[in-house]
Amino acid sequence: MSLAYEVQGLGITELAEQYGTPLYLYDGAEITTRFQGLRGRLHPSLEVFYSLKANPNISVCALLHRCGARAEVSSLTELVTARRAGVDPRDIIFLGPGKSRTELAACLDEDIHAIVCESLDELALIDEVAREKFVTARVALRVNPSFSVKGSGLTMGGKPRQFGIDEEQLLAEGPELASRYPAVRLMGVQVYLGTRILGEDTVVENTRRILDLAERVSGHLGFPLETVDVGGGLGIAYFDNEKDLDLDELAAGLNPVVDAFAVRHPDTRMIMELGRFLVAASGTYVTRVRYTKQSMGENFAVTDGGTNHHMAAVGIGSYVKRNFPIAALERLDAPATESWHITGPLCTPNDVVGKKVPMPPLEAGELIGVQRSGAYGPTASPVHFLSHGYPAEVLVLDGRAHLIRERDDVEVMLGRQRLYDAPGADDHRTQN
Repeated sequence: MSLAYEVQGLGITELAEQYGTPLYLYDGAEITTRFQGLRGRLHPSLEVFYSLKANPNISVCALLHRCGARAEVSSLTELVTARRAGVDPRDIIFLGPGKSRTELAACLDEDIHAIVCESLDELALIDEVAREKFVTARVALRVNPSFSVKGSGLTMGGKPRQFGIDEEQLLAEGPELASRYPAVRLMGVQVYLGTRILGEDTVVENTRRILDLAERVSGHLGFPLETVDVGGGLGIAYFDNEKDLDLDELAAGLNPVVDAFAVRHPDTRMIMELGRFLVAASGTYVTRVRYTKQSMGENFAVTDGGTNHHMAAVGIGSYVKRNFPIAALERLDAPATESWHITGPLCTPNDVVGKKVPMPPLEAGELIGVQRSGAYGPTASPVHFLSHGYPAEVLVLDGRAHLIRERDDVEVMLGRQRLYDAPGADDHRTQN
């Protein structure tokens, strides 16, 4: 009998039959273990905030909150998701370069820990909304630093960016900046230098320089440093020649830096934002082969799901021309003797989830899994392209499978559309 993929004792064949395909399958034990493994090694002063953008499913958020994670959100829906998942408002921060007045008002109504401000125009709007509500807004400044540290998959600082306020621009201001906005209380600094970082030394150097920058900015602008958000960006290995972070080595370098800052600023809250690191390894995107074919001597497996659900697997940023780990889920021990293109059902040549993937000979009906897919899956993909809609999402927790998002069907896809009223339309329908 072939070795089949399973999650906490539940076989992939049975799960696919019960919930259908395409399907996102999350292993709750992996999420819990990953969070606890990091939390147990990090300095206790460094709080972990889950970045909902990585996977905003409310059950995933609730599980991480149960483990001890706080929440970093970037939209009104993410804010409501975190609250409904049980996260306390004082354990929520809201960031993003284009916040609406409605979102800012919701932050103030919920009394979250901090609004992370990304421009001077936004600072003025925060002040305006807060004055309308007769409250004082707690604001952390997102700084776009003049430096960058190499070693991230996507650099977010040290260049012209829509994110944050340039370090030079802030340092050109003085204590009068806060006085210009009487309904704003500046109380923190946030910096995010990059994502998908797989070098322990890079994380340590990022953190050291961000903490130093936070001290300089708060001292120059004359506000108390109540919070410092050092970003995060911890990565996981997807591709050949990559390896996961060594958490013991990371902690050995990072904790002394955090401890030295905590000694200097015992009342300052320190935050690390993590999304991909916490959830990516837990997820498998499960599809079923509908057809196999050859074209000009190359093998193609056409499956029922593709880039409409998993855009990250095809080429966003550093992912171009490299495959996520992909497996024949019901035959994990079968020799990979052939090369296959794994494609989806879309009418575009770009709908290729894996190129020249080493696989066993494939047949229609087999289950294919794109692994390490728990982050930036359907919500970061064009799920409505060709009107296929969202796949089902299932979380396995304590040996039980839970449907945590229903699959979109035709009525769901059409439910929010409206057929316009054309002159004579009723007459035409009656005649036909």
